[in-house]
Amino acid sequence: MMDLPHPEAVVHSKVEGEGGGRRRWRRLSPIWAIPIVTVLIAGYLVWHNFAQRGPTITITFRDAGGLTAGQSQVKLRDVIIGRVETIALAEDHEHVVVTVRMNREAAPLLTREARFWVVRPRLFAGSVSGLGTLVSGSYIQLSPAAANGGPPERHFTGLQDPPVLETAEPGRTFLLKADRLGSISLGAPVFFRDLDVGEVLGWDIADMAESVTIHAFIRAPYDRYVREGSRFWNASGVSLRLGAEGVQLQLESVRALLLGGIAFETSEAVRDAPEIPHDRVLPLYASREAAGNAAVRRRVPALSYFTDSVSGLAPGAPVTFQGVRIGEVLGFDLEYDPAADRLRVPVRYEIEPERIAGSGLAASRGPLENARLLVRQGLRARLASANLLTGQQQISLDIVPNAEPAEIAVADGVIVLPSVPGQFAAIMDSVNQVLAKVERMPFQQIGDSLSGTLAGVETLVRGPELKAALDSLQAALASAQDVMRQLDGAATPALRDLAPLVNNLQNTVAQANRLLGSVNRGYGDDSQFRRDLARLLEQLNGAARSLRGLADTLNRNPEALIRGRAATGRNP
Repeated sequence: MMDLPHPEAVVHSKVEGEGGGRRRWRRLSPIWAIPIVTVLIAGYLVWHNFAQRGPTITITFRDAGGLTAGQSQVKLRDVIIGRVETIALAEDHEHVVVTVRMNREAAPLLTREARFWVVRPRLFAGSVSGLGTLVSGSYIQLSPAAANGGPPERHFTGLQDPPVLETAEPGRTFLLKADRLGSISLGAPVFFRDLDVGEVLGWDIADMAESVTIHAFIRAPYDRYVREGSRFWNASGVSLRLGAEGVQLQLESVRALLLGGIAFETSEAVRDAPEIPHDRVLPLYASREAAGNAAVRRRVPALSYFTDSVSGLAPGAPVTFQGVRIGEVLGFDLEYDPAADRLRVPVRYEIEPERIAGSGLAASRGPLENARLLVRQGLRARLASANLLTGQQQISLDIVPNAEPAEIAVADGVIVLPSVPGQFAAIMDSVNQVLAKVERMPFQQIGDSLSGTLAGVETLVRGPELKAALDSLQAALASAQDVMRQLDGAATPALRDLAPLVNNLQNTVAQANRLLGSVNRGYGDDSQFRRDLARLLEQLNGAARSLRGLADTLNRNPEALIRGRAATGRNP
């Protein structure tokens, strides 16, 4: 066999040349780049996951409806800040505990005041929310606290319903005190001049449930319109009033009809008033009318006693003076009056002098002196109808002419004004007086007299005298009929000769007219006979004057008839 040479290892240093190094790198396959990049990416993801990993928190809910471990997310402003890891029952088996891994950026938000709730499709506070979860599934919403929200917290109790205000919206919360909550609910709107400017956040029940304190949030800039003197009232539902001006229907909005609502108003007189302190509790009035009445600050208590019915009179009914409202009724009772030994109704009411223009000029005399002066002028209180359809009544203060003298009194610091019967009472008194007069009428005697008269008439009708008179009248009528028949028979020939007689009479009248015409022509005013006659009459008149003178002469001198005419005293 031939001896083969042994292989020898040849070691080259790096200094031997670059050509050999490039040959060794070329022996590495490019396929190794894929696992290397994969390892690098996996390492980065692991590092990023641990770097972004935030704290683990637990949230207790009543149920886990819609949540899924490993899938459901925690969001803030639609940004994912955590993920649900596990869902387990609590130890009491009445709640569920949801474990959530939060992101590192969300750690500063996990304070004691932070709130969590499950977003799912629901109808709350008058609006539908969470419809997007029908596709994406339910998730947990985080509402962080405002600045300085408290120390960090890792265990939370989730809300059953979402809060009315999910974010720190600028504005202010006011406390309103009411006797009852009524139809106001969470999320009920707050109105200012018919604008929706806020919501109801909730309420607190006072001790023994005597009142309710409502938390009403008003958004900026409308919160600066709430001043000292601003008035809030319940604007829930529909207000329907039937008054002298007709039917009035008032509705703030459809949302207020469903959820209830609150409205407030700031009059021009208090716009420059200071702001309300944060701890001030404001009254919530039952209606806008009650809030308007509350603007009157000066009230004079008064009392009047009535003996007629107060049916239809209720607390809050108006007190009017000649038709103008000046106050309202507070209430009434029923009491025994030992002085008159009868029952009476004391009605308590308030008079608001600020409703009377120029009343400040008489304020110096004081309410008692002013009331005494008005009573002397005839001021009286009486019940009057406020609405004929509903039967409501009111107190009317009127100046009664010729009123009986009366004086006012003061009972426990309350002015007692005299009263007179109301409108219906006066009408009933008149009716009673008429009925009393009718009752005093002698109906029995009238009835007896009428019965006697009717009996006499009946006797006369059935008596023989009336029958004989009727027989005589019948005989007279028969005789008259015979006479008429005879006259008719005798007048027939005369009627036949009447036409020629009329013709002859007409001819005679014509001849007489012609005769009168001839006489007028011969002896009329312009005839010769009339002129001759006038001259004859003048001559006769002259002769008569001569005879009158002769008679006067003989009357004075009868002897002149023998001696002749006496001499006149002249020479012949």
